[in-house]
Amino acid sequence: MFNIILFGPPGSGKGTQSELLIKKYGLVHISTGDLLRKEKAAKTPLGLEAEALMSKGQLVPDEVVVGMISSALDANPEAKGFLFDGFPRTEAQSQALDNLLKLKKSEIGVVLALDVNEEELIKRLVNRGFTSGRSDDANPEVQKKRQEVYKNETLPVATYYNKFNKVVHIKGEGTVEEIFSALCSEIDKRLS
Repeated sequence: MFNIILFGPPGSGKGTQSELLIKKYGLVHISTGDLLRKEKAAKTPLGLEAEALMSKGQLVPDEVVVGMISSALDANPEAKGFLFDGFPRTEAQSQALDNLLKLKKSEIGVVLALDVNEEELIKRLVNRGFTSGRSDDANPEVQKKRQEVYKNETLPVATYYNKFNKVVHIKGEGTVEEIFSALCSEIDKRLS
């Protein structure tokens, strides 16, 4: 089983590249947002707990999210691997994910970090805001704040996985095809 974390700031192209990687490598996509919605809709104990917290404006604790990920892993025993998107977001979540995967006799194979300069990220996000109709995305100041939150809170995940030589930086600028090709090259090196 080969597990990948696709990593990068908002606007780096993770969503676009995730879809392509899932198709090419037959991976199961694990998006914590999707898992939360699915668990809530199914009214599972984890979903009900998450819903109660979210209705009070609280964040869902890591152990609840890790529980949902564990359920998703167990529900896909034939998977060739998993692509983690939007998780882990902190060093504590990274450690929790590693511990969970170790219990399941697996590990993260590679962390693919999409690097895009901030000016380009903000331009992409503001443009997406105009085309998606989400007015908050179209505000450059909101986007600058999102980039700051990413740098301060999420970037340490790369630092954590760097200790294990699992992070590969990929230039996230260029055509979708060029970026996809660079990502595939790194995955293929590890699969052979």
